[in-house]
Amino acid sequence: MAPVTLNAIAAPLRAYGAVVLEGYAEPHAEVMALVWGPRFDREHALRLLERRPGYVPQVLHDVQKAADLFDRLADAERDRLRSLILRHRSLLRGDGGGDNRPATH
Repeated sequence: MAPVTLNAIAAPLRAYGAVVLEGYAEPHAEVMALVWGPRFDREHALRLLERRPGYVPQVLHDVQKAADLFDRLADAERDRLRSLILRHRSLLRGDGGGDNRPATH
């Protein structure tokens, strides 16, 4: 996956993720839920954003762009992105792995 694409997909998360995902016990699971399927889960993204109404207009365009980029990725690139998310979670938790399932709510 081109670093530019990965950076573009991750940009909204880097910019707003801490606020949007605040209060979730497993924020990485929420992110995985967005990219678990063959297409970006836009409905789940909207539910996450609706928890922080002031951020919806500000972030919605960037999330839509990231979703469109994700949807155009090849399967192998999507799998790599998921692996990077899981790796990040493992590094932050210091557990070397753990539950790889996405959020289900």
